Amino acid sequence: TSHTFPTDYEGRSISLEFKKMMSPASLVGLLALFAVSMLVATRPATRGHFQVARSAPARSANTRITAAASRMQTAGKLFGGFSSAANKRDIGVRVISAESPTAQQAEELMETMLRPQDKAGDGLRKRFAENIRRAQLEICNAIEELDGGAKFHEDAWDREGGGGGRTRVLAKGNVFEKAGVALSVVYGNMPLKAISVATEDPKIIERAKALADETDNLPFFVASISSVMHPRNPFAPTMHFNYRFFDFENSSENGLWWFGGGTDITPSYLVEEDIKHFHQSYKDVCDKHDPEFYSRFKSWADRYFQIKHRGETRGLGGIFFDDMNDRDPEKIFAFSKDCLDNVVSAYVPIVAKHKDDDFTQKNKEWQQMRRGRYVEFNLVYDRGTTFGLRTGGRVESILMSLPETARWEYDHKVEPNSPEAEILEVFKNPRDWV
Repeated sequence: TSHTFPTDYEGRSISLEFKKMMSPASLVGLLALFAVSMLVATRPATRGHFQVARSAPARSANTRITAAASRMQTAGKLFGGFSSAANKRDIGVRVISAESPTAQQAEELMETMLRPQDKAGDGLRKRFAENIRRAQLEICNAIEELDGGAKFHEDAWDREGGGGGRTRVLAKGNVFEKAGVALSVVYGNMPLKAISVATEDPKIIERAKALADETDNLPFFVASISSVMHPRNPFAPTMHFNYRFFDFENSSENGLWWFGGGTDITPSYLVEEDIKHFHQSYKDVCDKHDPEFYSRFKSWADRYFQIKHRGETRGLGGIFFDDMNDRDPEKIFAFSKDCLDNVVSAYVPIVAKHKDDDFTQKNKEWQQMRRGRYVEFNLVYDRGTTFGLRTGGRVESILMSLPETARWEYDHKVEPNSPEAEILEVFKNPRDWV
């Protein structure tokens, strides 16, 4: 259960949120202690579950989090019932920690996920799977370092039809409300109706129909990595990436294989230099492999991430490609690898720049509205989501991309000439950034 109690302190709007169960006596006591702590504080803080509209410079994020946690622990000792981990009645300030796997554990993991025929030699299946596991750990390490508190928790799962995955999620961090990086390596028999969801290329679909057996199934292998990062601060953008490799039996002979992927950014507020940095970084990667890639894949992203029933895009794009098998697979693998290795440099500096920005309750509500749009796209249009659900994927991993919280308001209208109106115009009419 979640309860929000709006109040005022020196003209500042405060929204204090308590999560999980709390006795009435504990709640009264905590409110009293909170009032006292605010009176003696030199400056109110805004992070985690305290949302204070302020304009003065603030203390560092770590100082604010430590101070907030200290007040919560003191309140627990005085009024009982929710401060310690033992009784599991914390109010969301304590961060979740988990040990990251070692390099040896990572190698052992891939040994268990790949079949003997996929591990043999130096084949593309093996190298693609090893590369996405390497990238998963490196990206998670960079996000943990930026967050400065929370750690990724890893789940291992197996798929009944063959294969499995490793899902890593960071929650309730200093900087990130939720960040997830999911890896999967699955194989088995794919029905033709699922192939038509996985690809839109008519040539690939016709080729698959010609090769399908009498049960309309095809032996397949797919390895993929996907991620979504949802920062707390409304001025720090959400980011998503996904890179995948589909391969079918005897693909070297029948040509039934393809790559897909992309990285895109979803801000709530427009900071042009940030979006130019993001797009320029991916243009540089694209130009290294083919001078036509960026314009082609940027336009593809603008089309793909359309929320058709809203007449607007989910975010401000990036690059997106799919059904790619028009050249040597080794060259496409190299391009996919470089795109994946560019995630940290393209995104992390933007979040580092904005993680401590001042924001108001109105800013937070607009961020929640945009996250509602994010949910709409993912559940209605995203091909990865629909493919995973139709092929018996792990639901928790498939829906990992959804934010912890989102907001919908009936017939919501933005104020003319407002920052919200400014970015909404770009959502409706995509622009060129580089």
